[in-house]
Amino acid sequence: LLDIWNKAHTHTHTLTSPISLCRPAERSGEDVDIILTRLKGVKAFQRFHPSLLLQICSCAFYEYLEKVFRQGDIGTSWYAVLSGSLDVKVSETANHQDAVAICTLGIGTAFGESILDNTPRHATIVSRETSELLRIEQREFKSLWEKYRQCMAGLLAPPYGAMESGSNNDQKLQRGGKVMRNAILSRAPHMIRDRKYHLKTYRQCCVGTELVDWLVQQSTCVHTRSHAVGMWQALLEEGVLNHVDQELGFQDKYLFYRFLDDEEEDTPLPSEEEKRESEEELPETILFLAQIGPDALLRMILRKPPGQRTGDDLEIIYDELLHIKALSHLSNTVKRELASVLIFESHATAGTVLFNQGEEGTSWYIIQKGSVNVVIYGKGVVCTLHEGDDFGKLALVTDSARAASIVLREDNCHFLRVDKEDFNRILRDVEANTVRLKEHEQAVLVLEKSPRASTLGNIKYTVMSGTPEKILDHFLETMRMDTHHADPDDFVLMHCVFMPNSQFCQLLMLCYIFNPVCTYHAVAPPGSEQERLEYAVTSKRRVLNLALRWAAVHAHHLQEEQAALTFLEELYGSVSSDSRILRALKDFVPDLEKVVKLHIDMKSQKVLLREFSNGDERLAKKQPIRNCDEILLKVYCSDHTYTTIRVAVAATGREVTSAVADKLASNDDLLLVHLSSAGEKQMLKPNDVSVFSTLSINGRMFACPRDQLNALTPLPDQEGPSAGSMSSFELMSSKDLAYQMTLYDWELFSCVHEHELLYHTFGRQSFRRTTANLDLFLRRFNQVQLWVVTEVCLCGQLSKRVQLLKKFIKIAAHCREFKNLNSFFAIIMGMSNPAVSRLTQTWEKLPSKFKKFYAEFESMMDPSRNHRAYRLTVTKIEPPIIPFMPLLLKADDSKHHPGSETLQESAVQ
Repeated sequence: LLDIWNKAHTHTHTLTSPISLCRPAERSGEDVDIILTRLKGVKAFQRFHPSLLLQICSCAFYEYLEKVFRQGDIGTSWYAVLSGSLDVKVSETANHQDAVAICTLGIGTAFGESILDNTPRHATIVSRETSELLRIEQREFKSLWEKYRQCMAGLLAPPYGAMESGSNNDQKLQRGGKVMRNAILSRAPHMIRDRKYHLKTYRQCCVGTELVDWLVQQSTCVHTRSHAVGMWQALLEEGVLNHVDQELGFQDKYLFYRFLDDEEEDTPLPSEEEKRESEEELPETILFLAQIGPDALLRMILRKPPGQRTGDDLEIIYDELLHIKALSHLSNTVKRELASVLIFESHATAGTVLFNQGEEGTSWYIIQKGSVNVVIYGKGVVCTLHEGDDFGKLALVTDSARAASIVLREDNCHFLRVDKEDFNRILRDVEANTVRLKEHEQAVLVLEKSPRASTLGNIKYTVMSGTPEKILDHFLETMRMDTHHADPDDFVLMHCVFMPNSQFCQLLMLCYIFNPVCTYHAVAPPGSEQERLEYAVTSKRRVLNLALRWAAVHAHHLQEEQAALTFLEELYGSVSSDSRILRALKDFVPDLEKVVKLHIDMKSQKVLLREFSNGDERLAKKQPIRNCDEILLKVYCSDHTYTTIRVAVAATGREVTSAVADKLASNDDLLLVHLSSAGEKQMLKPNDVSVFSTLSINGRMFACPRDQLNALTPLPDQEGPSAGSMSSFELMSSKDLAYQMTLYDWELFSCVHEHELLYHTFGRQSFRRTTANLDLFLRRFNQVQLWVVTEVCLCGQLSKRVQLLKKFIKIAAHCREFKNLNSFFAIIMGMSNPAVSRLTQTWEKLPSKFKKFYAEFESMMDPSRNHRAYRLTVTKIEPPIIPFMPLLLKADDSKHHPGSETLQESAVQ
């Protein structure tokens, strides 16, 4: 996507300077389609008219900026946030150093509309993290505003302006209630009848538990009973379904509920025509309720007084808080505390003032639904906040007056509110439950007491920060000895981020030899020689247990590091010697011997890869690709000749370039370029690791002098196939195809080591490690997705295209049945590609049954509430599963960015 926004520029960019912008006139129709797909994923743009979105895709620029503009500047552009977040700072004086951050802008936020009347900027906008911005220059923006004023009023508004709120959802809920009632009367008419309870008769009622039972049986998109409760709650909130005693919450109990149509006496039963229509609409209605049900359930729980919330209620709130970006910097302990005190607050009318500038701060707010304007006296609207943003915390922290007024921008806004008293109490509790170990006036270990005691009743602590040495000491002191060696844990998996294996091995060996002194809560045993000996043996056993767990997790990675093998050999020798005196260590000798022998044998094995698999060759069993493996790599020249070089899998761009220059006997300063099938060029950096695995599906690697860069053209075989495989493809069983795809995907997924996810998130250049197995698995996702698009687009006959869509929907259904979510979503995303979705005549011919299946599948890709639909789907599936890997990596990337440093003042954060 970045290549398309900045097409015709071959140099790379840094994340700390503006990107050199392209000329929009150079964008092709395919480029615009790709940009359009990205913008449709941003909630703020989803309500835009397609023609407006196309105009934006044609004229907008893409930027990374640290400081967007200063207060008082004359604006030249309008901006929208695609990813990341930015602070809005306002100064009452001319000095920018006095500026106070009044709010934070999140994804989907727009700002900079002062360019409409050429007034100075009312605030300074500064990036809080790596942020992607969409920028439209003043002339184009004014033109769009004049042409699409009504459409764009939803994304920006004049001071105190408000969005018009439609009643589409209200109408769908009203209709949904009728459909559900008619379906029940058609399928289970005994559920709606007169009921007697405590000598009183309740007319035409349903029982809550029966409604939940019935709904769970109707569709696979109803994940749990609590999910069904939320769906009925959505109808109850709208008044389509009512409790006979007018209670506001739906419960999965023997309680009576009545549909609105049954409130009147002698309500006629639905006709056969109405029943038939309801049967047709039922899947779509259930799908709609399944999407809004979780929000309704959360609202119902938050409306309860904090003291009446059950443990299950608190878990549901806590799970939602985990996915709110405004709270991502808080510890899980604080989030659990917030779950017990959050209050739901809603306001129906746009223009409502939530609080005024200068008032005392009494609450902190998080926007759950809707948007608000931030208004400052004399300056008007300085920014707009959307779902997931928070405001009002500054006045509580500093105990000062409100720095701005907050005005509702649209109808029906929902907020999560934390009152000042609870806010201050949580801060006090966090401080009271924090333990700090200091050495030379510096904190070397910071622990937070966990609210949940361990199974032994002892106090448990969570490490918040510390030096690598003290974190290791703490882990050894608190480590459970009954855990199996193969069971991973956070420390063993994550230590490579802040403590390389060489340092870890050295420290662990010292811990074994010298038995470290306890850091805080454990006291070295006084008294007899026997007690001191027992303490020393216990400490050694902990070190050995950790060493075996570490060796099991790192598996084949260890033979690539001589320091690790040396450590294992030395440790094995020390334990063998000590076990003659200390019998308690004898149990570890055979395990250590196996580990040492295994890794010495594996060290001599080296695999030669012919090529980074494009899927043409199907091996009997995929084996993990290691750093020490080698690959035969084709590197092309500008005249389409190529040379084959043999390099290590983890070779850098510099090493590949050097090998090519040696092979060609060239003295030129060569550039290493990734050339896509569309002719787009990306220069690879000298320190890029494992460059061969970053090539796109039809991409090729070229090496050329700088003066030949513009002459590079794609190879003929990069254009892809010219004919589809419909003739052979349609003869294959959909279930067999899905099964074979799952077998192959499972092999690829099994080769991915947990550390590759860390290397991808934190940058493999920092570790000098390959992520080739992960890259191959991600490449598989792209292959399947593009396979769907290619087959459909290469099929010239309308009737056969319809058959293809049916075939792919069946394959997707079977992939989900086989728990292969990676291929399942690849197929669905391929079908939602603009090149396929624009084939309106083909989709019109698709039978309604398949349209319903596709609509249900597509709803699982709903990105709202941090992809809640996907999370609910996964919770319902028993492992093992093949996950939707691109989404997992997206979640990891959103939590880590260059601004969140791992080490600060020698302490791990």
